[in-house]
Amino acid sequence: MDSWQSPLSSRYASKEMSNLFSNATRFGTWRQLWLNLAIAEKELGLPIPDEAIEQMRANLTLDEAQMKVAAEEEKRRRHDVMAHVHTFGTVAPAAAAFIHLGATSCYVTDNADLIFLRKGLDLLLPKLALVIHRLATFAEKYRDLPTLGFTHMQPAQLTTVGKRATLWIQEFLWDLRNIKRARDDLGFRGVKGTTGTQASFLQLFDGDHDKVEALDERVTELFGFPYAMPVTGQTYSRKVDIDVLSTLSSFSASALKMATDIRLLCHLKEIEEPFEKDQIGSSAMAYKRNPMRSERVCALSRWLGNTLNNARETAGGQWMERTLDDSANRRLSIPEAFLTADVILTLLQNISEGLVVYPAIIARHISAELPFMATENIIMAMVRSGGDRQECHEKIRVLSHQAARVVKEEGGENDLIERVRKDPYFAPITGRLDELLDPASFTGRAPQQVDSFLVKWVRPALEPYAASFASAGKAELSV
Repeated sequence: MDSWQSPLSSRYASKEMSNLFSNATRFGTWRQLWLNLAIAEKELGLPIPDEAIEQMRANLTLDEAQMKVAAEEEKRRRHDVMAHVHTFGTVAPAAAAFIHLGATSCYVTDNADLIFLRKGLDLLLPKLALVIHRLATFAEKYRDLPTLGFTHMQPAQLTTVGKRATLWIQEFLWDLRNIKRARDDLGFRGVKGTTGTQASFLQLFDGDHDKVEALDERVTELFGFPYAMPVTGQTYSRKVDIDVLSTLSSFSASALKMATDIRLLCHLKEIEEPFEKDQIGSSAMAYKRNPMRSERVCALSRWLGNTLNNARETAGGQWMERTLDDSANRRLSIPEAFLTADVILTLLQNISEGLVVYPAIIARHISAELPFMATENIIMAMVRSGGDRQECHEKIRVLSHQAARVVKEEGGENDLIERVRKDPYFAPITGRLDELLDPASFTGRAPQQVDSFLVKWVRPALEPYAASFASAGKAELSV
């Protein structure tokens, strides 16, 4: 209560993502890295006792007492890694002489970060797939419900509610591809030594280059990475962080686009995001139903998009084999990027599970604009009935301007069609006006595009995640 806490961890993010970037996970991962290094070194001939391996394996999790010891050691030694080397040795005394053997601090810090990047992406991928799945259900349901399209935020040709949703889905599909690609491209720093030359390990193995290479490969294998980076400085290249955060930044643009569209649709009263029974929209205006979920998505998306610049400047600002001005920045930017993406996905899931569509309002908006859009259909129908195209065009032009004046200057309804009905010139097609004004005839292939898109693109992309959809619960928000 008396110190600042990040709202990302204390208020918004999932327990899984918060736990991933916790101290408990970080320091426990360091211990796993020391264990696997010792295992690989022993396999390759270094005289590490079995008891040392067993004691390390039995103490991978830190309790509160060990965390306190490590904190005191760090305060005294001013070095977090060496503080934890010492603390690990107190509970695995048989291994104390072998923990961190041949390694530099970045063996644990950088390799741990790569593990966290991969696990973070593994948490985000199924969440994004679930959002796409929910939106696909929405798009299918409203595949053929006509609605005004908007270009320049001005009424344009009709589309359908479902077709508009596919525009959101398509961008999220690209994000799913990009995040999966970034995840699968991740390599391991491995065991490279203080400046990346592996000199310390070459000494440990008495100049045997093959064993040093085998050690690098074995530790990488133990952590399930597809490859060890062929060359590094003391750290892995910070361009890796750019690759990962650029996918999250790109995703933030997709989320911002969808949430902005929903906010505009809420203003039009055509669609509303979920609104709970006892939810209060405004402390003063009791009638308000503010789109706070979508507004929060927009707020967090702007934040997430800007985390990429930290990665870019950090990568470009590294000196030679390494410089420490990356450390404090990455401690903030990487966890916060993942926590923010996690929160946004929870919000998007909640929104997509409870979108409310108001067909009557949508129809009213269509009826106000459709008469003008139907003028070309009326002209074509008159020509087929033997009329002169130019004469008909002039008639429609005059009547359209009269109707527009009623709407804009008098605040009346669009009465163009009634003017057409009353004009004897249009008598040959009067009986067909309802047919010519059917909104469904103005949506083109929108319903068929929805069907084709879902079958050819969405379902194949979601197939690897399909088993998890049935058991997925509703998204719960901390408002």
